[in-house]
Amino acid sequence: MTSPTTKKNLGNFKMSIRRENRVAAMQYLYQWSINRPADLEADLRAFFANLERPRDAYAFAEELIRGTLEKVDEVDAVIREYTRNWDFERVARVDLAILRLAIYEMLFRKDIPPIVSINEAIDLSKEFSIPDAKRFINGILDQFKLTLNRPLRTSDLAL
Repeated sequence: MTSPTTKKNLGNFKMSIRRENRVAAMQYLYQWSINRPADLEADLRAFFANLERPRDAYAFAEELIRGTLEKVDEVDAVIREYTRNWDFERVARVDLAILRLAIYEMLFRKDIPPIVSINEAIDLSKEFSIPDAKRFINGILDQFKLTLNRPLRTSDLAL
C-alpha cells in the first residue's frame, strides 16, 4: 500500500490535506479489519505516530475513523444489503475499508455532500485497489445514494 503521506504531483497539484486524511482513515480501517486491537486508543496513538505529520494534522482522519468504528454495524448492514450477490466475507479488505468510510460519510456526516464521498471512494479505489474495484465500489455507492433523503451535491449545512 502506498504511504498515506506520499504526495501525488500532477502538475503543481499536491494531495490535499483532506485527501491525505481520508487516505490515513482508509488505511487505518483496513488495518483494523485485519487485526482488531484490544486497545483502540493505544492503536490509534501508534498509527498516528508513524505518519509524517503531527497527530493534530490528522484530526479529520481521526473523526472519520472513530465515527466509522462507532457505526460499523450500521455501515456493514448497508454494505451487506448492496452486495446481495457477493459474500460479505469475500469483499477485499481494502474495498471494505473504502466502502465503510464512504457509507459512514454518506449516512452520518451531513457536512460532506454524498457525491464528494462517492468521488473520494472511487479515487481511493483507483489508487489502492485493483482496476475493477472502482466499478464495484461505484455500483454500491451509486445505488445507496438513491436512498438518501438529503441533497447529493451540497452538504446539509449549506442549506
